[in-house]
Amino acid sequence: MEEALQIRQEQGGSVTIVSLGPAKADEAIRTALAMGADKGLRIDPADKAYDSLATAKILSAVLKDRQYDLLIAGYRAVDDDCHMVGPALAQLLDIPNISMVIDEKLEGDKICCRCTIDGGTVDLEASLPVLLTTQRGLNEPRYASLPGIMKAKKKPIDVIKVEDLAIDATQLEPRVRIKSMAPPPERSAGKIIEGETVEQKVSELVKALSEEAKVI
Repeated sequence: MEEALQIRQEQGGSVTIVSLGPAKADEAIRTALAMGADKGLRIDPADKAYDSLATAKILSAVLKDRQYDLLIAGYRAVDDDCHMVGPALAQLLDIPNISMVIDEKLEGDKICCRCTIDGGTVDLEASLPVLLTTQRGLNEPRYASLPGIMKAKKKPIDVIKVEDLAIDATQLEPRVRIKSMAPPPERSAGKIIEGETVEQKVSELVKALSEEAKVI
């Protein structure tokens, strides 16, 4: 959101926030509007849950006939820790995708990005339109101002129903099903090694590692 606002400030244009979710998602859209977004659009799933690929297909159906130069998304979902929606959406829209962006610069009809990779960074260039997924460190998000919050309450949020989109329902069936979810096992409490001297503490530590933890 912050990167889109900074680009608008430098390059002009408008910013539209798009979310696939129930009515509760309006809160996130209102926050984006309060930060400075121009328009809000929510896609109503009608109480249905969609996996990452179906989400990308729905977003693609909504965006394919709209005018845009740049799509910006987070690089992963925080609920299932998936990294799929952004790249899949770019593939469906047949536009370039640049992921894990930590810096970007628009130059005419191209964008130059610096991205994180395993062990370093890489500089990439693509022609617009393009989809970016962001990485931590790209910017410092602004806080919504009080006037912005008040204005956001009056801004309309357009709502589109998934059922009204020209998508075959069978194409939205999940390819991967969650069989179960469980929190990580609880860690046992730490143990403080007692002793009057360093030698005693070392002796007790070695004994604990050998007899209790059984790692030596």
